Amino acid sequence: MGGDHGHGKLSMPDWRQWKVEGTPLEFTQKRLAARGLKDPWARNEAWRFSGGFSHPVTLGNVLLRGFKWGFAAFTVALVVEYTLFPPKKGGH
Repeated sequence: MGGDHGHGKLSMPDWRQWKVEGTPLEFTQKRLAARGLKDPWARNEAWRFSGGFSHPVTLGNVLLRGFKWGFAAFTVALVVEYTLFPPKKGGH
């Protein structure tokens, strides 16, 4: 009963591909080394500072994400509405 239902084994990235050098963790490692300590798990956190995760998220990015597509859709909707259903003149 149960089983893996034909799904393969979950492939995990090789832990040796992540490097602490060139990340903010390097500074932390140096400060720990000055006190005679070492963080053996720092490499497990190095992925956060590489690739797409390394770009900081700003308030402008959050608020303006999708703005150009939304504005384009709004403009198209206005053109369609005023072309097909022009406003009536006069009266209240």
